[in-house]
Amino acid sequence: MTAPEQYASVRYLVDDVDAAVDFYTHHFGFTVSMRSPAFADVRRGPLRLLLSGPASSGARATPADYATAGGNRIHLIVDDLQAEVGRLHGAGLRFRSELVEGPGGRQILLADPAGNLVELFQPAEQPG
Repeated sequence: MTAPEQYASVRYLVDDVDAAVDFYTHHFGFTVSMRSPAFADVRRGPLRLLLSGPASSGARATPADYATAGGNRIHLIVDDLQAEVGRLHGAGLRFRSELVEGPGGRQILLADPAGNLVELFQPAEQPG
């Protein structure tokens, strides 16, 4: 087994690599590490998001019954959830849930162009 690297990697299956790259770089500050027509590697902090299009080896290795976007999601922490919701709504993005608040904080879900979920989360203020 190889030693862990500085990144946590997640693979998302997407139907349009360019649309997915634009979504994550434009709206969430990811940077492109590698890009081809079939695959892209985008990063934000310690998260390495592998965007695998239909022609990629990652997508081809996936069993057919798992080849669509699912209920798993990446979790992005934000400082001001209301401001992020306003910014993204203004950019024409549609949310997949209402804003939910609990003891740990507030969250809302939206989907990337392929239907993979992204959770925006603002932690609750901790008593000092």
